[in-house]
Amino acid sequence: MTRWAMAVDLRRCVGCQTCTASCKHANATPPGVQWRRVLDIEVGEYPDVQRAFVPVGCNHCDEPACLPVCPTGATYKRPDGIVGIDYDACIGCAYCAVACPYQARSRTDLLSFAYGGKAMPNEAARGQDQERRRAVATKCTFCVERIDAGLAAGQTPGVHPEATPACVNACIAEALAFGDLEDPRSKVSQLLAHNQHFRMHEELGTGPGLFYLWDRKTQ
Repeated sequence: MTRWAMAVDLRRCVGCQTCTASCKHANATPPGVQWRRVLDIEVGEYPDVQRAFVPVGCNHCDEPACLPVCPTGATYKRPDGIVGIDYDACIGCAYCAVACPYQARSRTDLLSFAYGGKAMPNEAARGQDQERRRAVATKCTFCVERIDAGLAAGQTPGVHPEATPACVNACIAEALAFGDLEDPRSKVSQLLAHNQHFRMHEELGTGPGLFYLWDRKTQ
């Protein structure tokens, strides 16, 4: 069975925020809402100090903490691992935002645009989505519309750009990869097979679908 996942190569990320910008453009999220963020972290002790850039977002967990706390069943998990939100069922209680250990969920009461009262072309194109996403919980969807449309057209997510999340396509350093964990030939599976990696708050038992690569595996 398919299990969509994302890999982030921390050796490649330069903190340019292009993934954040591309996500905002593709999904027309309102001001202050970022489904894809990049943490700027300082590690080490002076004078041996380094900076690390860590892209974060919804981890599309195997056991999402946001799911059991939802009182209406608005949060759901697909068989392919993608965690979604039914905006029509969501009542905006934000229990899911509190339960999420990755701070990946947002809630916006007012309909607003990037440049005041007039919608930009990308915002106008997602006008119906914006109205449905008002006063409810929202988060990264792995660009599920692109995935589903690509699969219907015979394309492979993670290989064909049209079927791949916008942030992966936009990454100038090729630090992001997307694919099927159950397919050993996918780019994500290959990266995990040859690199040491970790997942955020893995000790909580959520089974995150976002993997961070940090060094080559030793033979």
